[in-house]
Amino acid sequence: MSRNYSWTVKGGRVLGPAPFFIAGIVNVTPDSFYDGGKNYDLQQAIEHGRLLAKQGADILDVGGESTRPFADPVSLEDELSRVIPVISELSRDYVVSVDTVKSEVARQAVEAGAAIVNDVSAFAQDPALLDVVADLKPGYVLMHSQGTPEEMQLSPSYGNVIEDILSFFEKSLEKLIKSGLPENRIVLDPGIGFGKTLEHNLEILRRIDRFMDLGFPIYMGLSNKSLWGKLLGLEADERQNATQAATAVLAARGVPIHRVHEVGLTSQTLRIVKEIGGDN
Repeated sequence: MSRNYSWTVKGGRVLGPAPFFIAGIVNVTPDSFYDGGKNYDLQQAIEHGRLLAKQGADILDVGGESTRPFADPVSLEDELSRVIPVISELSRDYVVSVDTVKSEVARQAVEAGAAIVNDVSAFAQDPALLDVVADLKPGYVLMHSQGTPEEMQLSPSYGNVIEDILSFFEKSLEKLIKSGLPENRIVLDPGIGFGKTLEHNLEILRRIDRFMDLGFPIYMGLSNKSLWGKLLGLEADERQNATQAATAVLAARGVPIHRVHEVGLTSQTLRIVKEIGGDN
């Protein structure tokens, strides 16, 4: 079973040690692939975040711009108006992360109380984001993607998907650490569904240990994603069981951080893995 991990976030706060963490998804968007519009109202988003925390979320991941395939970009002003009030309120009581690729959103979110920046672009879309995380030193989710949401699923291709992502992580980690972000602030997300075919995604999940060998905790986001539709023929609202099965397998293999929509179910899944899982 997974060994204990810790993750240092803004202000030197340490999450852990614990075998697993749950990041509950709080989408303040009208168009996210799974729950777009459900929590678009700011008060609804705040109440949803509180509910996820009650169900067992260790982190509340607040996002104001959909990163689903072919999603349209959101203006800086719109994204700020969506996420900052929610982060300001939830961060009073909970560990909050901001899901953004914009440096100004990240800066204002951390200043409003966010402890973590979850960046699907690895500072490629807005290079100034690197300076923000180096300056403010939040926890940072370094994620691999191939392209932007508008075009990432048009024709994903790799020489070798595992080796290519490993090379990307090594180069990006060097930039982050040279910039001044401490290593204990960083976790790695291989980016399931972000510029990957079904076979690419499955190969990443089969060989997740290769990414663990880099020595950083793995942050996994596969909740209700389209790979389960392609693999099993499931619609978006039918993928909860597939999500939980995959989460259990990956947790038993040592993946500590799981970003999910259904926090209550995932809390049960991880409790079972903790109680009966074997050694890695």
